[in-house]
Amino acid sequence: MTTADLVKRLCDEEGISQAELARRIGQSRQNFYKKLRRDTLSVKELKQIAEALDVRFDQSFILPNGEKVSIEEDGQYGTKKK
Repeated sequence: MTTADLVKRLCDEEGISQAELARRIGQSRQNFYKKLRRDTLSVKELKQIAEALDVRFDQSFILPNGEKVSIEEDGQYGTKKK
């Protein structure tokens, strides 16, 4: 499943159109649709989408030792044990 597929699914589950989501994150409908089609949404945009839909966005890697490395909301890196 692509990132664009996930965003489309979120819109369906939250009951809003992709055009409405584009408006909420301050993008034109056309620009947002192009990014979805090309699957080129940035991490910053994904965080904006999460905020607009009142859901949590979590981007992380799980290291072999079980440590979770993620980018926090403030752009800093954080680590947590599994």
